[in-house]
Amino acid sequence: MAQRTTNGNLRRNKDQRARPSWGLRIFVWCVDLFMLALVGVAIYVVVIFLQMPSLDAILHETRPAAVIFMDANGDEIRASNRIMGAPVSVETLPPHVWQAIVAIEDKRFFEHGPIDIRGIARAMVSNLIHGRLAAGGSSITQQTAKNIFLSREKKISRKVQELILSYWLENRFTKNQVLDLYMNRVSLVGGMRGIDAAARVMFQTSANNLSIAQAAQIAAMLKAPTTYSPLANPDKNIARARIILQEMVRQGYITLNQARVAARALAPATPAQNTNIYRYWTDFVLEEVKSTIGTFDSDMYVYTTLDMKLQDKIADILPARVEPYQGAVVAMTTDGAVRAMVGGTDYQASQFNRALALRQPGSSFKPVVYLVALENGMMPESYVNDSPFAIGDYSPQNYNKRYYGDITLATAFAKSVNSVPLKLTETYGIDSVLDMAARLGVGNKLRREYSTVLGASEISLLDLTKIYAVIWNNGQSVRPYTITKITDPYGNIIYERNPSEPMQILMPQTVDYMTQLLADVVAPGGTGHRAAAPGVLGGKTGTSNNNRDAWFVGAWRDLIIGVWMGNDDFTPMSSKITGGTIPATIFHDIVK
Repeated sequence: MAQRTTNGNLRRNKDQRARPSWGLRIFVWCVDLFMLALVGVAIYVVVIFLQMPSLDAILHETRPAAVIFMDANGDEIRASNRIMGAPVSVETLPPHVWQAIVAIEDKRFFEHGPIDIRGIARAMVSNLIHGRLAAGGSSITQQTAKNIFLSREKKISRKVQELILSYWLENRFTKNQVLDLYMNRVSLVGGMRGIDAAARVMFQTSANNLSIAQAAQIAAMLKAPTTYSPLANPDKNIARARIILQEMVRQGYITLNQARVAARALAPATPAQNTNIYRYWTDFVLEEVKSTIGTFDSDMYVYTTLDMKLQDKIADILPARVEPYQGAVVAMTTDGAVRAMVGGTDYQASQFNRALALRQPGSSFKPVVYLVALENGMMPESYVNDSPFAIGDYSPQNYNKRYYGDITLATAFAKSVNSVPLKLTETYGIDSVLDMAARLGVGNKLRREYSTVLGASEISLLDLTKIYAVIWNNGQSVRPYTITKITDPYGNIIYERNPSEPMQILMPQTVDYMTQLLADVVAPGGTGHRAAAPGVLGGKTGTSNNNRDAWFVGAWRDLIIGVWMGNDDFTPMSSKITGGTIPATIFHDIVK
């Protein structure tokens, strides 16, 4: 019996040694679960990684080439397709610009790795104390990863991607390069990216020229661009900028005295001028760029002939004068440099450029006919007969339905009678008139018929102004131009205007006689007398049938200015509106 008992006990002891305790079992299960969790996390991270965008593709993303338009003085007018500011770098920026960013966004940026463990822990404690999300712990590297590669969705997967990208960025780039990426890609204003874009919009200067105060105000926007905008919420912006200045002092970037001076300079931002007033011009120039150099895939600076002060003045005068109709103005120098172009009263309402639209010039075309007569030996004092004229079914009357009988050529021109240019055309031939128009640069656009003599063939304001420019350019050919040179962002010349020598189109005596005729138009009693002002050399009015178009083209010093008004749908205006009323007045207002 004892033996069996002993053997039984032995067997039970062996069974007990073979089976682990419950504590050991739990431990093993925990290890297994932990390993499974690790595997699960690893699989999750791999899946998230596979869903990530192409990093190199985004870093080197293509975008529409920006065209920056410069005026005649080399000042920026506006930019087309600019979605990013000019590239900036820690190496080239004034130190206080990037220091303001680091001081408020990630003071230990140059000390920690891709993520700031201490910053995250500090943010968590702060959030627990306040019972809400009061502080963030994202490093500049994390923010860069988020700004460049990721959407703004608040998902765990996006946060995991952010961490992966942060390590990837710091493995590939230096700290300075990461900061460069951040400054160039952060979105602060109107869909544009980069602190340079913000500097230009907020302070009308480049990031390279930001003062300490302005740098602090830009850095203040990084927390929440709209909430801390110096335009939308200047008080909040200035309050946060003061905190940034204090941090810059605390971290040794600037002195206390510098901070005090900067604090006194903090001020609400002034909105940049509405560049829509230049859009008719820049749209036109952009087409000139394309025809000059073809397609392009890199940023460029286009130096133009625009006089921004003149453009501003015209854009201010035109809408008030022509309401409720439409209008356009072109101004060019006698050698063809286009100084201003306003193609309508409101670019946002209509992008159609009326300075390029084909309309009937009316009597403003008559100088072409008179040039033929003067070239064939007539003089301003020569007598002509103003009486009813008909050729076939065509029998136009004078505007006032009066006839003056025998009058001088100068009087016929100043009163803009209709019968005289028709009789001159009958004398010298319609082909002579069309040939003269061709020499002046517009002949191929005109119909071979007598109504063309009185301005029934459509022509653009730009081309009509060019005709007058030839006259006041001493009879030499004029080719309107808008571009003097085009460069890349580094100043390398892509295109530079190289004008050819002008041709003599009109004889000097013809020019002298014609300028006398044009001067009489703005003299008392002339149809364009409302345009008279100091420095005005002369001009010509024009009104098409049923007052659908009203024109005035005149010269002031070395500028030739053409004005048109009418309706886009060609409906008549008031019968009181002629080229000698509102258009002549607009010309006067521009030059007075």
